Amino acid sequence: MIKKTAIKYQNSFKGLSKEVWWLALITFINRAGTMVLPFLSLYLTEDLKFSLAQVGTIMVFFGVGSVIGSWLGGKLTDKVGFYPVMFWSLLTTGFLFIGLQYITSFWGFAAAMFFTMVIADTFRPAIFVSLKAYSKPENQTRSLTLIRLAINLGFSFGPFLGGLIIATLYYPGLFWVDGITCISAILLMRIVLKEKKVTSKNNKNSDEIFSTSIFKDKSYMIFLAIIFLMGFVFIQLFTTMPLYYKASHGLNEVEIGLLMAVNGLLIFILEMPLIHHIENSTLNKLKVITWSLVLFALSFYILNLSNWGGILIISMVLITIGEMLAFPFTNNFAMNRAPIGKEGKYLAMYTMAFSMAHIFSAKTGMEIIERFSFEANWYVMGSLGLLAFLLMIWLQKTLQNEPKTN
Repeated sequence: MIKKTAIKYQNSFKGLSKEVWWLALITFINRAGTMVLPFLSLYLTEDLKFSLAQVGTIMVFFGVGSVIGSWLGGKLTDKVGFYPVMFWSLLTTGFLFIGLQYITSFWGFAAAMFFTMVIADTFRPAIFVSLKAYSKPENQTRSLTLIRLAINLGFSFGPFLGGLIIATLYYPGLFWVDGITCISAILLMRIVLKEKKVTSKNNKNSDEIFSTSIFKDKSYMIFLAIIFLMGFVFIQLFTTMPLYYKASHGLNEVEIGLLMAVNGLLIFILEMPLIHHIENSTLNKLKVITWSLVLFALSFYILNLSNWGGILIISMVLITIGEMLAFPFTNNFAMNRAPIGKEGKYLAMYTMAFSMAHIFSAKTGMEIIERFSFEANWYVMGSLGLLAFLLMIWLQKTLQNEPKTN
């Protein structure tokens, strides 16, 4: 039984190009060092003594910078290609993260975070487009999943190492490690990956329906609304949730890091074989996304059922399973929906939907917590997850009514 499971796990990785494996390694190195973000709200409240409302405002600047960066990244990717965008984005971001530790004023940090995210998030549309160049069409979902696997494996190490670094070197050590890993990851890419153009292949969506503005693609607009809500809810995991762990359950930074690492470890172990199984089955991918949103909602609702510490693990498992089922297939939907020549724009809009969620999610969560309670925030987030579930049902009906292409 164990041998059979191991073979299935191994088979789920077969057929991926060596370039995708290099991208995964580069992504892992980068994400292993991205340990500032899970502890950012704690750093701002405990070290810089900002209020929750101020932290929420900084996260708004974070989100606005992310939106602009994603839009700019899509434009630049379509114009100059994904490779130079990826290289200069991560290289510059590395130095910007190192510099963040020296800014301690509220408005100074907000402005610095905005500028950092403008540069950092030009990377996101570019890496999605790079997978169209480096992977075969039939392997795109698994290639995306491998990149997510690398992200989450890195994220498994990141919060745990971050907790240890805070305990020994305190918060400035996080900024140094984050910056250095960004720089080292992109320098490795320069050495091992050659630039490659996205090949123009026939795309079933490249008909008159999408020949005008992207905003006239009704189905994609509904999809982006779903992604916005999904991101809105998911971002709470990295903004308000660490505060909740500490304030309501008394966890320290190392314990918070270990709990956050559960997310990455589960994805590392389960996501690739799970996606491989779903791809080889007759399961409707849009229905998989639909039911994943129910898990997102439940992960927040159950936090209000009990003060038992184990509920935190159950909540983390639920949102992690939802994440595994949702994100790879939403990525793939966006990639396949994009007509030739508009890949950057479509994928930029996809990443911008997440970035827009950053603008409102943390600020909304912080305000609800400060004015009401953590419990009220979890009810709101769970309800938004259910709203996304309903929109997903609408999207499926809209897609069924679209004219068929030849």
